[in-house]
Amino acid sequence: MIHFFAGHLGHFFSILTFVSAVICFFSFYKHQASVEENQYWRKLGFWSFLVHSVGVIGVVTTLYYIIANHYFEYHYAYSHSSKDLPFYYMISAFWEGQEGSFLLWMFWHVVIGFFLVGKKTIQRSAFMAVFMAVQAFLSSMILGVVLFNFKLGSSPFLLLRDVLEAPIFQINPDFIPEDGSGLNPLLQNYWMVIHPPTLFLGFALVLVPFAFCISGLWKANYTGWIKEALPWTLVASMVLGVGIIMGAYWAYETLSFGGYWNWDPVENAVYIPWLILVASYHLMIVFQKKKTGMKAAVVLTISSFILILYSTFLTRSGILGNASVHSFTDLGLSGQLLCYLLLFLAISVWVSWKSWSKLPSTEKESSTYSGEFWVFIGATVLGLMAFQVLIPTSIPVFNEIAQSMGFDSNMAPPADQVEFYTKFQLWFAVAIVLLSATGQVLWWKRVDSKNLKSVFYWPVLSTLIVTAVVLMVGRVTDPIYIIIITSSIYAISANGGVAIRLMKLNPKLSGGAITHIAVALMLIGILTSSGYSNIVSMNNTGMLLVKDAPDEINKENVLLWFNEPRQMAGYELTYKGAKVIAEGIDDYVEYDKLVFFNDKTIAVAKEEIVKGDEVVFSKGDTVEVKSENTYYEVEYSNSRGKTFQLYPRAQINPEMGGLLASPDIRRAAFSDLYTHISMVSDPEGEIEWSDPREQKIKKGERFFVNDYVAVLESVGTVEYIPDVKILPGDITIQAVIRVSAKEDHFIKPVYIIRDNLVGRIADQSRNIGLKIVLKKILPEEDSFIIETQTTQKDFIIMKAIEKPLINILWLGTLLMVVGFVIAIRRRFLLLE
Repeated sequence: MIHFFAGHLGHFFSILTFVSAVICFFSFYKHQASVEENQYWRKLGFWSFLVHSVGVIGVVTTLYYIIANHYFEYHYAYSHSSKDLPFYYMISAFWEGQEGSFLLWMFWHVVIGFFLVGKKTIQRSAFMAVFMAVQAFLSSMILGVVLFNFKLGSSPFLLLRDVLEAPIFQINPDFIPEDGSGLNPLLQNYWMVIHPPTLFLGFALVLVPFAFCISGLWKANYTGWIKEALPWTLVASMVLGVGIIMGAYWAYETLSFGGYWNWDPVENAVYIPWLILVASYHLMIVFQKKKTGMKAAVVLTISSFILILYSTFLTRSGILGNASVHSFTDLGLSGQLLCYLLLFLAISVWVSWKSWSKLPSTEKESSTYSGEFWVFIGATVLGLMAFQVLIPTSIPVFNEIAQSMGFDSNMAPPADQVEFYTKFQLWFAVAIVLLSATGQVLWWKRVDSKNLKSVFYWPVLSTLIVTAVVLMVGRVTDPIYIIIITSSIYAISANGGVAIRLMKLNPKLSGGAITHIAVALMLIGILTSSGYSNIVSMNNTGMLLVKDAPDEINKENVLLWFNEPRQMAGYELTYKGAKVIAEGIDDYVEYDKLVFFNDKTIAVAKEEIVKGDEVVFSKGDTVEVKSENTYYEVEYSNSRGKTFQLYPRAQINPEMGGLLASPDIRRAAFSDLYTHISMVSDPEGEIEWSDPREQKIKKGERFFVNDYVAVLESVGTVEYIPDVKILPGDITIQAVIRVSAKEDHFIKPVYIIRDNLVGRIADQSRNIGLKIVLKKILPEEDSFIIETQTTQKDFIIMKAIEKPLINILWLGTLLMVVGFVIAIRRRFLLLE
C-alpha cells in the first residue's frame, strides 16, 4: 500500500511554511513602515509566525514519520534509511539529504524566533522582517514546484517512481522496495547524531546579529543595535565553534586519515564565517568601550552571515563535487542558491551604503598602550586568516565563473591542502594567541610607557621559566615548535593572571580571559598531537605489503596474519579475527561462527556462542547483526603483560570507493593509540580456493592440512543444518574435525543421503583458510575420505599512530565553552 496521505500532508505543510513566512515578512515590513503604531500588522505578523512554526514542525514531523516507518515508496526514505538502522541513526538519516538539512536549519530559526518575536526591541518589526525574509527564502528550498520552467526547491516528499526511471515502475507503478539504500556508513556514528544539529543551530544563530545590524541601519539606529546583537553574536560564536569541533572529533573517531582536520573545502566553508563572526564580536566590544570601529563591526557582522550563505552555496550547489568528499550533489538548486546569496548581498550592500556616512567614526588614533588597539589588530588577523582560506577554497567557483564567460580556467586547488593551509594558518594562530594575551592585559589595566615593564614583568618571566622547563623535558628543538610553545605559554600566563584578578573582582568578567586560555591550550594540543604524532606500525621487514600501492601504505603499515603474534614498537600484536556485533547482547561475535545468506544483517549460528558462562545463542539460532560493518579484533600486549583489545572497523563498499575504514582508539591521559585498517581479506568476497586434495582418514587419526595438525574427533548424525530442510528418511551425518592453529578450530562438513542420492555440504574457516568436504564414507574400512581446499589465511594490514597529549586539545575545547558561557551570561544580564 502506498501511503499517499503522508506525502500530501508533507506537501501541504511545505506550502504553508513558505506562504506563512512571506506573509509574516510582509506584515512586519508594513508594521515597521507605518507612521502610527498599527497593531493590525504587528498582530498579523505574530500570528503568521505561529502558523509558520506549525508548518515547519509539521514538515519535520511528517518527513521523520515517513523515514521511521520505512515508507520506501518515498525517494527520501529510500535514499537515506533502511530497516536495520537503529533509532538514533534514523535521526541522522533525516538530515543526511539536502532537504533534511534545510529543514533542520529552518527548525532552528523557528526556535530562535520564539525568543525574539515578542521581545520589545528598538526595531523589533524591522528585525523580524529581515529575519523572516531569510526564512522565506530558506522555506522555498523545500517547495519542489516548477514555475515557468524554473524549479523552485526540492521536495523531500517525492515518490520513488517519480524520481527513478526504473523499468520496474513501468511494469508495476505501485512497486515498493523491500528495503532502503541505507545510511552512509561514515555517518553511523553517535557524533553525527548531534554534530549536524549543533552546526545548523550555529548557522541559524548567525542570522540574529545580521538581522539586528541590517534592521538597525535600516531604522537609523546606528549604534543601539550593537548592545542587542552582542550576546547573540557570542552565542552564535560558541555554538558554531562547538559544532566545528564536534565535526573534528567525528573525523578523528570515524575517518581513517589519522587526524581531526583535513582542510577539506567543506570544513573550510564553515571555518571561514566562524573566524569572521569572532572578529565581529571583538569589534563590537571595542565600539562599546571606546566608540570606535563601528564601520568595521558592520562589515564583519554582515560578512559572517553572507559567508554562511556562501558556504551553503559551495556545499549544496555541487560545485565542489570534484574537490570535496563531503559536498552534496546538485539537486538543481544551484541557481536558486546563487539568487539567495546575491539578493542578500545586494540588500546588505545597499543598506550599508545608504547608512555609511551616518555611521560614527573616530579620527583619533588608539594608543598602542590601549587594549582596544590590540583587539582591533587581533580582529584584523582573524579576517586575514579567513581570507587566506577563502581564496583557495573558492577556486572551483572562479573556474566556473571563467567557463561561463567563455574562458578556459586551469586553476586547481592546492595539491597538498594540509601542508598548504597549515603553513599559513599556523603563524596566524601564533599571532592570535600573542595578541589575545597582550590585548587582555592592556584591556583591564591602565598602561603607559612608565609602567609597561612592571605590567608585563610576571607574564614574561613565568613564560620564560615554564617554557624552559617544557623544552628541556620534552626535548623540543624545532624552532617553529619552540615559537608555538612559547607564544601559547605566554597566552596562558598573561590571560591566567587576568582571569585570577577578575575572579577576585567579579567572576562575571572573566569569560574572555578563560576563552583565550582555552585557545592557547588548543594550539598546544594541535602541536603535540600532530607535530609529535608517531607512526608505530612502521614496516621494517622490507616486504612489499601491497603491490602497486603508494609507498606510504607499504612503509607505515604492518601485516598481521590470523592468530600469529607480531612485535611492534613495544607491543606484541595478535590479530584475533573478524567480528560483528550481535543484537540483544551488544557484543562481538566471531564472523567464522556465523552463516550469512542474502540478508547480511541476519545470520545463523554454526555453533554455540557464549558470553562469559552463558550460552547466548545455540547452534541454529538466528542472530541479528548490527549495521553493515565488520570489526577486526587486534590484541595488544606490552612488556609489562598488560593486554587490551582494539576493534577498528571496515566495510567493503564498491559504490563508495572500496574499503571504508574507521579507527578504534585506545585513550589514555597522555597519549592516544590510534589504530585503523588499511586492507583486509574480505570475509564476504570471492575466495580463490586451491585444487581439491583427497585424504583417507580414520576417527581419532591425526593428519596435516594447510600446515596445521588436524584430527577427526567424531562422526554422527545431526538434526539441524543451516538453510537445509531435513526430510523424513534423510540420513544426515556430520564429521567434527578439530584443527589446531594456536587455538582450536572446528570444521564440520555434512554428508546427506536422500532417496539413495548423496549430497555434500562443505564447511570452512576463513580464519585459517581451510575448506573441507566429507567426500565418502567407507564403513567396511572404518574410514572416511575428505576433500580439502586451502586459501590464504585471514589477515589485515593496519596502521597504528600515537597521538601524544591530544587531550589538551579537547580540554581546551571544554574550557572555551566555559569561557563563552560566562561571557554570554554577563552580556544577557546587561540587556535587562
